[in-house]
Amino acid sequence: MNKHTGGYQNLVLLSQISIQIMVPIFLCLFLGLWLDETFGTWFTVPLLFMGIAAGGRNAWMLAMGVVKKDSRRKKKDETHQ
Repeated sequence: MNKHTGGYQNLVLLSQISIQIMVPIFLCLFLGLWLDETFGTWFTVPLLFMGIAAGGRNAWMLAMGVVKKDSRRKKKDETHQ
């Protein structure tokens, strides 16, 4: 493996995590604002919290998947040495 590959993988992972956090937050925020403007309700705050929770869950699942994959790879490398 190239020594620069790890840095690029980390950069890609950071980008994926930030996108997976921002997209649900902004979708829920815009949906809440649209519902509030259209129907005169107060859905923005609950939907914003739901978007934050969904983004946090997405980031957690992605990060834990990477951690598990890395630990399996390290364990495999240790057994082959």
